[in-house]
Amino acid sequence: MAENAAMEKKAMIPERAKLHLAMLALQFGYAGFHVVSRAALNMGVSKVVFAIYRNIIALILLVPFAYFLEKKERPKINLSFLVHFFLLALCGITANQGFYLLGLENTSPTFASAIQNSVPAITFVMAAALGLEKVHLNRKDGISKVLGTLLCVGGASIITLYKGPVVIKPHLTSTNNELLLLLEGNGGKNWTLGCIFLIGHCLSWSGWLVLQAPVLKKYPARLSVTSYTCFFGVIQFLIIAAFLERDIQTWIISSGGELFTILYAGCVASGIAFAVQIWCIDRGGPVFVAVYQPVQTLVVAIMASVALGEQFYLGGIIGAVLIIAGLYLVLWGKSEERRRARENVIIATSSEIRNEVHGIRCVDSGAHEVIKHASVRSSLAQPLLPPSSTENV
Repeated sequence: MAENAAMEKKAMIPERAKLHLAMLALQFGYAGFHVVSRAALNMGVSKVVFAIYRNIIALILLVPFAYFLEKKERPKINLSFLVHFFLLALCGITANQGFYLLGLENTSPTFASAIQNSVPAITFVMAAALGLEKVHLNRKDGISKVLGTLLCVGGASIITLYKGPVVIKPHLTSTNNELLLLLEGNGGKNWTLGCIFLIGHCLSWSGWLVLQAPVLKKYPARLSVTSYTCFFGVIQFLIIAAFLERDIQTWIISSGGELFTILYAGCVASGIAFAVQIWCIDRGGPVFVAVYQPVQTLVVAIMASVALGEQFYLGGIIGAVLIIAGLYLVLWGKSEERRRARENVIIATSSEIRNEVHGIRCVDSGAHEVIKHASVRSSLAQPLLPPSSTENV
């Protein structure tokens, strides 16, 4: 027994290490996506065409896995499910990616990544407004979630409304200057408008997460749901392209750089990253995955500063710090809430077991008929759940 326990303990260490390495790799992959997407826009790739190609590649990668891995658990499709998938695509693909590209075009990869840290807080507010999330202001976890949400909102507001002076201005080499020119484009950026677009991106992302929860309860095949969502997202972007991108030249990939950015977005940011994220959520839990989100912002900042010479402004730094602090407060509140819920379930289960054992002992030890009748009356009169169990936990 001792040997088995020792072997299990050793086996857990590599698993935990794999989780951390996978999450670090995932954040580096997403960080590269921010920089690559910005470079694609400034190469002249159309935002709509970029999104269409990205989602087509993701769809090609996801469909085979969804078809073979979820054969048994995939319910039959009907009109109701198709409507839900269409709405998920409208929120999670079309609006989400559209606002992101518009915001990235007017800001920078670092601040696009920083504002994304507010997604858990926005999701909490939406879920609470719809009655899917309970707020307990008389408990530490409830206060932590509300305070974290306020910090995220405050940080996003500062990034949007206050740019401030340059705090960090890296020394640029000739190579840096060329890369920075590619990243920054030809100018004409509207920082405030870009931040507003990025907030719209976060709102769409949060709305997609909230809407996805009830759909997955009825259709518990995550890969299939994502595949259908990508499919309808492509259809919606094609409809938009029919009005905005009628020139055939915008659909032609004219350089290796453009091809690389599209393949990176479709394969790494949508295909591989999604698979890694599902594995990490399954093994480590959603909170573990969300805690690594600020690492992405740090990696983007380092990449943009060292390789591209990006400048950092006071307002952006203050806002990013507030958003990350708010993120961790929200995550701590969620983690504490789950811990309390588990403890309450264990206490309730233990109490029921003790009551059942006590009733059996009373019946078995009774020697007189009166005691037996009293025991039976007591058992029938007692409700199945105590009155306190109806209170919100």
